[in-house]
Formats: sequence, structure tokens, C-alpha cells
Amino acid sequence: MCLCLSMMPCLQAQTFSPWTKGAFETQAYRNLFVEMGYSERDVETKLQSVFNEVFYGPNKVYFEVGDSMGYVSDIKNHDARTEGMSYGMMIAVQMDKKDIFDRLWRWSKKYMQHQEGPREGYFAWSCKTDGTRNAEGAASDGELYFITALLFASNRWGNDTGINYKAEAQHILNCTMPREVDMPAPRRFGQTQTEVKNEKQKIFLIDPETQLITFTPDGFGQGFTDPSYHIPAFYEVWAKWADDGRADYWMGCAAKSRAFLHRAINPQTGLNPDLCQYDGSEMQGWGGRRNGGNNFRYDSWRVPMNIALDYEWSCADREWQQQYGETIQNFFYSQGVNDFMDQYRTDGTLPEEGEILGAGGFRKLRHSIGLVATTAAASMMCSHPKSKEFVDALWNAQHVPFEDGYFDAYYDGLLRLFAFMHLSGRYRVIFPEK
Repeated sequence: MCLCLSMMPCLQAQTFSPWTKGAFETQAYRNLFVEMGYSERDVETKLQSVFNEVFYGPNKVYFEVGDSMGYVSDIKNHDARTEGMSYGMMIAVQMDKKDIFDRLWRWSKKYMQHQEGPREGYFAWSCKTDGTRNAEGAASDGELYFITALLFASNRWGNDTGINYKAEAQHILNCTMPREVDMPAPRRFGQTQTEVKNEKQKIFLIDPETQLITFTPDGFGQGFTDPSYHIPAFYEVWAKWADDGRADYWMGCAAKSRAFLHRAINPQTGLNPDLCQYDGSEMQGWGGRRNGGNNFRYDSWRVPMNIALDYEWSCADREWQQQYGETIQNFFYSQGVNDFMDQYRTDGTLPEEGEILGAGGFRKLRHSIGLVATTAAASMMCSHPKSKEFVDALWNAQHVPFEDGYFDAYYDGLLRLFAFMHLSGRYRVIFPEK
């Protein structure tokens, strides 16, 4: 009946078959765009176009410095962040862009990485674009991506082309093991910076008791976590190729991270909070309900795509992940594929004005392309026909300014590119070159 009404195939009724084995085992990848009816030529053209927008177009976020360095900038905040720098490195190694990778790493090492002192090996999470540090402390997701991208670079290009990528990754890993240092104590409410005294404290990237990644590797941020920092498959990469003698430990971290996500995500909506306790419960006080930290918002957008990545590469938790993918897509489908907002309470209700996290000088709920991208990437886990509508929405979305002038070339742009890489089968486990 459908073919009588239209020459187009009845794709709206089509179901898809998520794979049952991951790329660590198969070294195979789905091109979901092609499965859904797009031509291979169009998919490759689109992917290259999105890549060029981020790295070379008029709204690019990548800038070269001299003959050997470059940085990725959060344009709206006028800085370079470990998040964007490490994302840029991951994209570069995935796309086999060695020059971009090396430039970003050199800039990160020169300006961001602490070469000595209590934070040795860690990276200052934010710098001005001239390299001046805005902060000394690290944000743990930067280290997570730096290490994984460096190991992939080692596998792809070797370690004798000017940068010993594996040695750099091993140095970071060694520095992030728990160690006692003398550094400023966590700043208490009402205390000025000059009143803060140095004290002995133990710092670590991974909480030794729970084996879960910290929000920040310091006295304050080590007390809780960010669900969007959880990418269990990255630990499997470390276990396979870091050669640091901790393979069993990293595989344990992967298992603990997967179990944590079960606890942190609302089973009815699929939504997760921006921050939470290690047991998955809501934050209390700072970062909690009062300022919206228990809501699904900017950081949270990454979780659907992160879980999709773990599913694609490892498939170790596939039954829960497939259920999760359809749960979160069902929620956003109920809000309208082309209309859902970019911030919600985890029960699916909209936040009050005081809970809305602002960006770029605006405090407003939007239908943001970054979230359009990550909900589309979740289609890799789904079998229901709704998943095609999310993929089509990403394919057709234009990354342009909103009517009020707000435009995020950086976060929206990078998430959009990552999603196109996932859905085209171009976000891969990079095995050592033979």
C-alpha cells in the first residue's frame, strides 16, 4: 500500500537491528545513515562538510599558531578548554589529521599541562587564547580524552615521528594515580582566596574507593562525579594499549562506570543530572536543586552519545544500553523531535527560570543542535522506527544563529561533528598499525 502512494520506501515503519558484538571484537562499524537510505557519497560529503565547518569554515573553532601549534576555542567564552582541545585531538586522530593533532597537543602541553609541582601531569582546564591560564585546576574529562587520543595516535602513527604519544599518555596516567600533595585547601563559603591555606591532601583522577571518575581531581571536586565523564570503553582502550601494568584495574573501572550509569539515569525518562554523587543520587547543597545541578542540561547532553560509543566499541552492557537508547528517544519524541528543549529536570518536567543554566550571555531554553546530535547518535542502540526521525532531524538541521543572535560554534559544533562520525561509522577503535 505504501509503495502505491509513494515511490519512496516505507522507511517510517522500518526497524533496525543493533549489533550484538562490539568493535573491540569485530573491528566492524555500522553506517547507520546508509542503512536508513542515504547514499554513501552523500554521507561522505556531509561528514567532510561538517568537519570543514568546525576546522576551516567562517565559524571555525580551530586556529593555528605559528608553524607548530594550534588551539580549539570556546568562541562565546573567549578561551581554550581541555574539553575542546582533547575533543579536537580525538577528532584529528579519527580523521587521520596528524598535523592538527600534533599542533593541538603541543599547545596543550606548553600552556595547559603542569610540568612540575603538586598538579604535575594534569592540565589547567581553561586558558586564554594566548595561553595565559584562567585557572590552575583540571576538569577530569580533559585528561580522559587526552589519554585515549594519545594512545590512538600511538597506534595509528607510531611514536617516532617527533612525539612519543604512548609515553605522553603513560605520564598522564602515572600522575593521576592517588598521591599526597601540598596545595591550597578547598575554598569554603565566604572565604577569600588569600585566606585559603596550603594543606596536605590526596589528589586523584579516579576515586580509589568507587573506581569512578571525579568531577575535578582536587579536594572539592573529588567528592562527586559528572555522568557525562563516564565513557567505559575508554578504560578498555587504556587496558589494551597503555602498557602501564594496570590493565585489570582499568577493566574494573569500565565495569564500575557502567553500573554507575544504571543508577544515575532516570529509568522512566532516560535523563541524567548534570552532577551527582558516586552512588548516583542527587547532589545536595552546592550543585543541587537550588541552582539546577540536578537537572539534565549542557554536560548531560553528552551521555546518550557516550553510552552509544560504549555500545559500539564494547557491547558489554548491550541489553541495558538498547533499552536506555529507546527510553531517552521515547522521552524526546514525546516532546516533539523538532521541538524538545535542551534542559529538563530528570523527571521530564521543565526547569523554573532560576534553574536554567545560561550560556553566551543568554538564559533561555532552546532546541539546541548539540542535543539534536547526541539524541541522533543514540539511534545506534535502537531498533524502533522512531530512531530514523532523530537521524533525519540531525541530517537536516542547519547550524546557524538563533533569532536572538545566540550561536555556539564550539560545543554545538563539536557534538554535531561527533554524531556524524558515529552515525557514518567513522568513530572507531584505532588498533595498532601492523
